[in-house]
Amino acid sequence: MSPQAPKRLADALRAVRAEVEPATPLAAVQSAWERAAGPEIAAHARPVAEREGVVTVACDAATWAQELDLLQSELLARLRDEVGEDKVSKLRFVVGDGRYADA
Repeated sequence: MSPQAPKRLADALRAVRAEVEPATPLAAVQSAWERAAGPEIAAHARPVAEREGVVTVACDAATWAQELDLLQSELLARLRDEVGEDKVSKLRFVVGDGRYADA
């Protein structure tokens, strides 16, 4: 029997996170957001709420909210590839931390 090769830390952390994060549509979207949106967008916008398939994304500036709204169909397609077609029906972009977002 040969020794098992060491796992990459990122892979090990992903596996642990998958075991402990809640099984909600929002958690799935939050977990996949950076992969779907890319690091630059993820640095300025993050999913904060979900209701009936509509995910509210809080942006740090109005320009980001407007730009991402224009890119919605592309972002939505990439996000659905990551989390599944049935989890997200629409993205809604707001400015601020999203505490008062009513998805």
